[in-house]
Amino acid sequence: QVQLVESGGGLVQAGGSLRLSCKASGLTFSSYAMGWFRQAPGKEREFVAGINWIGSRTSYADSVKGRFTISRDNAKNTVYLQMNSLKPEDTAVYYCAAAPGPGAPSTAERPYAYWGQGTQVTVSS
Repeated sequence: QVQLVESGGGLVQAGGSLRLSCKASGLTFSSYAMGWFRQAPGKEREFVAGINWIGSRTSYADSVKGRFTISRDNAKNTVYLQMNSLKPEDTAVYYCAAAPGPGAPSTAERPYAYWGQGTQVTVSS
């Protein structure tokens, strides 16, 4: 079955960095766009970043542009989210998700067929 397993979350001070990883199995990774979403306590889940199947197109939420970078390694079936200059408002559970097809990464949840279990990111002030 399809599995997406996130790792790399943790506790970091404001201004610090973390790199999240999401390793996929059970699917043809290179045929999927990948996305990162996050959900803070009491808030709805929101789009953070997305990348198309070959890594030629990326998309970011305005709140993370210039601070976060999404990338992928199709040989390793892994997508990454490099997070720099972290702020307390970045505190959330971060989820990776996979959407089939060659199109641009969607900012909406609906196209994403598979989801990971999430990893907690906590940024202290």
